[in-house]
Amino acid sequence: MALKALIFDVDGTLAETEELHREAFNRAFADAGISWFWSRPVYGRLLQVTGGRERILAYAEETGTCRVDAAALHKVKTGYYKQAMSGSAIALRDGVERLIGLALEQGLSLGIATTTSRSNVDSLFQATLGMEMLGRFRSVRTGEDVGAKKPDPEVYRLVLDDLGVGAQESIAFEDSANGLRAARALGIPTLITPGIYTREDDFTGAECILDSLGHLFDPQSGSVHCCPALVPFGVA
Repeated sequence: MALKALIFDVDGTLAETEELHREAFNRAFADAGISWFWSRPVYGRLLQVTGGRERILAYAEETGTCRVDAAALHKVKTGYYKQAMSGSAIALRDGVERLIGLALEQGLSLGIATTTSRSNVDSLFQATLGMEMLGRFRSVRTGEDVGAKKPDPEVYRLVLDDLGVGAQESIAFEDSANGLRAARALGIPTLITPGIYTREDDFTGAECILDSLGHLFDPQSGSVHCCPALVPFGVA
């Protein structure tokens, strides 16, 4: 079956943004006078819970903290994240921009399936590829569009419907086990590029696992190799 669409996760997949998120959470906690501090090990564990508000609620339950306004905390955290994104030299992960450009050249549809907020997607594109490029994605579905977040496949189902393609006509790009499970629940072939917090995840069922999307490209010919699902781009 011909490949028609590429569908991308955002945090950890398009760019290594999780440290900016972690720091923004901690600033929000400090502002609220909450004595929480999410270290890297703690945050890495909490990433098993998808969604920022959901992480706050999970940690409140874990620590027995009462009367936490997760929505308000998350709103403040999002503001700090936007500030950090606009003031940072954040870069896309290796190979991402090249793959997106090649997909557009070949007439493939592009989609985003993420559990983060739409404002966070906008912030990343404003800091990297620009909003004009985001406009070339035919579907952008976020955590605000779904009732259940990854590993539930709802966000991928919405993107497939938006793009009008079948699971086997697309390929998903993820960095986490939860993302992999969401895509594979619908039968979407999935390529994994582990992020700094997900290297120990179980990626059983992935089409292939690479350190970065840059490893897809043959340095001599420029063709795409390694992943059978990407045969239409070049040599498998």
